[in-house]
Amino acid sequence: MANRLEHELSPYLLQHAHNPVDWYPWGDEPFERAQKENKPVIVSIGYAACHWCHVMERESFENEQVAQYMNDHFICIKVDREEHPEVDHMYMDAVQALTGSGGWPLNAFVTPDRVPFYGGTYFPPKPMYGRLSWPQLLERMNEVWTKEQEQVAQQTEQMLQHLKNASKIGGSGGKQWNTDTCKEMAENLLKQADINYGGFGSAPKFPGTMAIGYLLQYYVLTADEAALQHALKSLDAMIDGGIYDQIGGGLARYATDEKWLVPHFEKMLYDNALFISVLCDAYAVTRNKRYKAIIEETIAFVERELKEPGGGYYSALDADSEGVEGKYYTWTWNEWQEIVGNDEILISYFGVSMNGNWEHTNILHVARNEESIAKQTGLSIEAVKEKITEVKRKLFAARESRIRPLTDDKSLLSWNALMNTAISKAAMVLDNGAYSIRATEHMLWMKSHFCVDDKWLHTWKNGTARIAANIEDYAYLIHAMLQLASASGENSYIADANILLASIHPDFVNKEQTFFYYSSANSHEVPVRKIDVYEGALPSANAVMAHNMLLLGLCMDNQAWMEQAYAMLLNISGMAYRYTYSFSYWAILLQQYTVGYKAIVCTGNQSKELEKRLLPGSYIITSKKEIFDIPLLKDKFKYNPDCIFVCTTEACMPPERLSANVLKYLQVLK
Repeated sequence: MANRLEHELSPYLLQHAHNPVDWYPWGDEPFERAQKENKPVIVSIGYAACHWCHVMERESFENEQVAQYMNDHFICIKVDREEHPEVDHMYMDAVQALTGSGGWPLNAFVTPDRVPFYGGTYFPPKPMYGRLSWPQLLERMNEVWTKEQEQVAQQTEQMLQHLKNASKIGGSGGKQWNTDTCKEMAENLLKQADINYGGFGSAPKFPGTMAIGYLLQYYVLTADEAALQHALKSLDAMIDGGIYDQIGGGLARYATDEKWLVPHFEKMLYDNALFISVLCDAYAVTRNKRYKAIIEETIAFVERELKEPGGGYYSALDADSEGVEGKYYTWTWNEWQEIVGNDEILISYFGVSMNGNWEHTNILHVARNEESIAKQTGLSIEAVKEKITEVKRKLFAARESRIRPLTDDKSLLSWNALMNTAISKAAMVLDNGAYSIRATEHMLWMKSHFCVDDKWLHTWKNGTARIAANIEDYAYLIHAMLQLASASGENSYIADANILLASIHPDFVNKEQTFFYYSSANSHEVPVRKIDVYEGALPSANAVMAHNMLLLGLCMDNQAWMEQAYAMLLNISGMAYRYTYSFSYWAILLQQYTVGYKAIVCTGNQSKELEKRLLPGSYIITSKKEIFDIPLLKDKFKYNPDCIFVCTTEACMPPERLSANVLKYLQVLK
């Protein structure tokens, strides 16, 4: 028998629609019932591609006895963290404060006023791993609620204060930054670098694309070889590893080991968008054709496996298929033999063995590179590559006959915007007009699907857009508009971005007129509005918004926005200096601010050489016509033929007719 979730759109909620737990979706109704019946609330948060969410569902939420206890003593709410990120952020902050760690599934015990008093992540059905079982925890929380109300009241009061304090930005030292500070931030990143296997820190290892982006930009500005080499080592290690799908393309969310071999197999749209973007930076710096190939392969994966029929992008692919993590992507020795046989070159290249490299199966990776194999065998590089390409086609065809992992087929505005930015970057760096057209089509799709009655919404599925957009949605969307304007030459996107930023600014900015809250002033979903400045898997929305204001302030001659962006950077500079990895996008902005933000206006056909380069702090505007509602473009078109103008926050340089001549204005730290 189905519960209330059967009418929801989220694939994650629909996965729980037939649990015996009397689940509610997020909303006012369950809290009103909790008030009336004086019951505590369980807010259980996860997402469709989460392996441990599936495990806990099978073990506990499908258990009739456990479900009955939950129904009798609690009001139970299921939340898709991707649908309600503001809910997830608040309860994650609370659980991390209470337990010292977080993750998904996230299970919070909260009052009818939505304030958490306890929580945790995965709980087993029986006591193990040195922790309480889920049934034991339920009994303990029921006892606390019924017999220790004073303790609950004290805990919730402290928690509310903690959550409010967590959204106060200050005490960072307001560190002034300069070229020495940029060097020290690069050194901070390199101190955390895994010099053996690339990336940062130890297992589990996340892509860290924003930190890699900082190192690439630092190299461009300083010629620091150590920064370049670690950035490229990290990208190469991921491309060669099991974290990257060697057969179908696409990056998994993270690797469980330091060598990037064993992924957590779920594939997220946002990870692949950020991966494409940093690969564009690497290609712009090195012109290494390998990065071009992986950019194209990753975009092809997204278009093939995450594109919805109308033109948008789905959220993710699950880690599991047939109830087994990674089954779709791994190969037993017998499966390999049936398709490939005993070809020693291919066995050596992909690192395949009879016993496997993970749970008696093989995760394909580049165990030996093509050059090494060619040298050993006497074959040409071309012959080795052709052999590998052919077997990839065979393995891909064989894999297509398998039962696929679940596709989380909802679309999120924020993640779609990140993907749009990535495609626009690829259009510029690879000089690929088809990508520019695709990004333009996709931008139109976002507007037609996420914008209803002039209001932008966060999620879309099956013809329905819902849930008010948050600051991530707006920050990433505005940035995508600016990137697409640069890639396509359609500078009306700059005007659109300017209008959108002006319209949402009052609803999100804090009272000091500096940072932005995650949710709108019109939202009452959570008791405390959060200001998020840290970076996890995604760039900080506040950092992206600061970037937007710097660019739009320059283009639209809006000094107030540039001043607000500067205030944001100044407030965050101390934390970015001390914890550079966790503030990598901020660090990129600080580094770019050091060299000075510049708009490069190309009135003709001189932009191509500049678009292919990584030019920190530079925003390229290409246009064949004057756009009168963009102040920076006024009076730039009387110079003919093709001219290039470099404008800073203080002055415009003399017009140039050759792109090579403007480079002297763009790289000044060397």
